[in-house]
Amino acid sequence: MISPRQVFLMALCCALAVSPIYYHQPLLPQIASTFAVSSARGSLIATLTQLGYAMGLLLFVPLADGVQPRKLATRAIIANAVALLACVAAPSFSALALCSFLVGMTSISAQIIIPAVAGMATPETRGRVVGSLLGGLSSGVLLARTLSGVVGALWGWRSIFVIASVIDIGLLIVIRQLPVSNALAAIRYRELMHSLAGLVRKEQLLRLSATMGFLVFAAFSALWATLAVLLARAPYHYGPAAIGAFGLIGLVGLSVSPRLGAIVDRVGARHVATAGALTVAIAFAFVAAGARSLVWLIVGMVLLDLGNRASFIANQARIYALRPEARGRLNTVFMVSYFLGGAVGAALGGAGALHAAWIGLAAIGALLSLAAVVVNTLAYARSSSAVADGHA
Repeated sequence: MISPRQVFLMALCCALAVSPIYYHQPLLPQIASTFAVSSARGSLIATLTQLGYAMGLLLFVPLADGVQPRKLATRAIIANAVALLACVAAPSFSALALCSFLVGMTSISAQIIIPAVAGMATPETRGRVVGSLLGGLSSGVLLARTLSGVVGALWGWRSIFVIASVIDIGLLIVIRQLPVSNALAAIRYRELMHSLAGLVRKEQLLRLSATMGFLVFAAFSALWATLAVLLARAPYHYGPAAIGAFGLIGLVGLSVSPRLGAIVDRVGARHVATAGALTVAIAFAFVAAGARSLVWLIVGMVLLDLGNRASFIANQARIYALRPEARGRLNTVFMVSYFLGGAVGAALGGAGALHAAWIGLAAIGALLSLAAVVVNTLAYARSSSAVADGHA
């Protein structure tokens, strides 16, 4: 069992740990201007950060099944602080791109914490616990986007990476409250990595959740990786602080994360995952009107955040019920797929916005999220007994 106090502290850890992969998003036009590169090339920072995160999840998070999660997370946080300071000193765009990849690669502590804590929750409360932790994760995203916009406007984009490294020092203190795991496996690293393929091959529900996560987060990232560029253009001409303020839209989703987890416990992950993906698709209909109406854009962003959050909680909660002894590896497969989707979505969103502005972005996002709905529906239609989450 895990206490409410421990859940709160671990949610705080998740918030602080995930922030570094989002600090750059409101600052992409400012970064591109510093190094005299095009806005399209500047968006490469977002793509490489997501790719680095996926690589870190693949290489390091599986170790949490054989190494104490607290120890593993501590090492990742120290490495992250170093990578953030390297961003501060980056002399060129290429150097910053490499350092951003390393920042993403070492910002993995939240994905060590979440499966460890979820494994200590009872089956009846697991959805709520995961929802609370993801609420913390989301607050970190909100903090990152809002804080970096303000800091970037006041002191330039490099300053936020200095502040982020200081935040990592605080995180080293909080992470000590992560409970000790009693379910570690005596397995070598090579065997851990090899077992990932076995889990993908054997667990149909894992494949389904990973595919849905890829598609929905690709849609979500398509917007956030291009939002700063589009808002810097006519008719808005917003600067970093105003763009960063759009992160506050996540407050709506943040307030309902625990409730979404409770809904998963009550009605089942299958239905919540589908509803979430559909909500994302609907959100892009409003995003398409973003060039003409700020109100419609905000409505679309609220729906996008809620839909992505619901789908994420549902997909993650159902994979944790599969194999208690392999939660770290199950989470690795899911999150690697999730953030590979983020990288692909960032690239596709940038291409869509380049060719058709808001309409192009919306078309990419809607197609990706509708594909997730189709995948989930077909999987259950083909084999409802093989793909069961206990509430279907």
